[in-house]
Parts: sequence; C-alpha cells; structure tokens
Amino acid sequence: QVQLVESGGGLVQAGGSLRLSCAASGITFSISAMGWYRQAPGKQRELVANITSGGSTNYADSVKGRFTISRDNAKNAVYLQMNSLKPEDTAVYYCTTRKNWVQWWGQGTQVAVSS
Repeated sequence: QVQLVESGGGLVQAGGSLRLSCAASGITFSISAMGWYRQAPGKQRELVANITSGGSTNYADSVKGRFTISRDNAKNAVYLQMNSLKPEDTAVYYCTTRKNWVQWWGQGTQVAVSS
C-alpha cells in the first residue's frame, strides 16, 4: 500500500518561507518520480513542481524562482522549499506519485499566506 504523508504547512505572512515534507512508503522511492500539486478553494488542483528519479525538476511558471523541489532517497522523502510566499499561494498542497499506473495522493497540508 502506497502512503504519502505531508507535513510542514501553516500560516505565514507574505514574503515568508515554508518547507513542506512528504514521507513516502510502499514504493521503490529511488526510481519514482514525485510531485507537488496544490488546490485553492474553488479552483482545480494544479501542478506546482515535480522531480524525476534522476533529479530533473519542473515548475509551474507561477512558482519559478521562488519554490524548490528536492528529494532525499535515503529518507524516502521529497521536499518543497517555498520562499517569497504570496497570498495567491494559499492552498492545500498535495504530494503525489504514480505506481502501477495509479496516481497516489497524500492527505494534503494547508498553506495559508496572509497579506
């Protein structure tokens, strides 16, 4: 059974930083691509960033230069460092991966950015 457990969300002022973590189990982490998505109230879930097993990264235009995705294969963990946060970054952030053609999601962690 795949399990993805996010942590690190919270309330922060605009311009502040947060670091999200996702602990993964039930997958061969070192060969798994990982991603972060977010969903704001009334909006569709959208890609924030993803990272391949080889460490290549991809970012949504809205977070480029502010967010950094990274992974630690020894800890089966993926991280999202979020700097220069804006009120429009407020959302529930989800960790995701794919195994056996199934997309797996964590329960999400809330990020709220006040102006």
